[in-house]
Amino acid sequence: MDIQAYIQSGVIESYVLGIANEQEVAELQRLRLEHPAIATAVEQAEQWLLDTSSQLAVPVADKSKMQLLTTLQNDFKEPVSASNGSVSSEAPVRSMSRNMAWIAAASVVLFVSSAAVNLYLYNKYTKAANDYSDLLKERTTLLATNKAYENRLTALQNNMQLMTAPGMLKVSMPGVAGKEQSLATVYWDTHTKDVYLIANSLPAAPAGKQYQLWALVDGKPVDAGMLENCEGLCQLKNIQQAQAFAITLEKAGGSPVPDLTQLYVMGKVQS
Repeated sequence: MDIQAYIQSGVIESYVLGIANEQEVAELQRLRLEHPAIATAVEQAEQWLLDTSSQLAVPVADKSKMQLLTTLQNDFKEPVSASNGSVSSEAPVRSMSRNMAWIAAASVVLFVSSAAVNLYLYNKYTKAANDYSDLLKERTTLLATNKAYENRLTALQNNMQLMTAPGMLKVSMPGVAGKEQSLATVYWDTHTKDVYLIANSLPAAPAGKQYQLWALVDGKPVDAGMLENCEGLCQLKNIQQAQAFAITLEKAGGSPVPDLTQLYVMGKVQS
């Protein structure tokens, strides 16, 4: 038997609060004799109820006492004269009957115990609500993460199909002298003339700057599009013919002519 699991099940709290059923009471009374840990847990729960009841007890105001006595005046005994059995006018003080005293005491105990039970159940409810909220957030996060992975996988599959499609020409553009670590790849559809680019290894463009792709057509550079938020395979401009492709770092928004001092990668088209 898992003693800790039983202690944490809530049966002990139900037993101490008097809301456990007969089967639970019988089982607990047997187990507390067999397992010292359960007996200790019962004692701790009883002490908790006692402490909580003491903390929640509120003194009754004098005005409330008078209102209670007025309401219950018919349940008070009046002193009777021993000589003639009449009510004595010399003894205006009235004493509460034994039954009403027990009822009043029981009412106070019931009120304090009820407050303790409500506090206990409220704490249990709050913890359960918080646990549920945390699980719901975790589930939402996992679903969002899974969706992101699914989108990335779908994009990769589409890109692979595009790059391996018939008529797709691959142009590798290694880094030029002084920028040997840079690398980019152009995929040029010889049927539609659409140009796609993968920025394999280009340093992050500084503020106010942007990478620009060029197509060398009959010895002249032609703007082939700007690299903006280019992650994975990016589609740029349609190029009808080209002998080579290159990338330069230009001012943001692009330039009509390339700054060859900022040339990063270049590759020839191999037919």
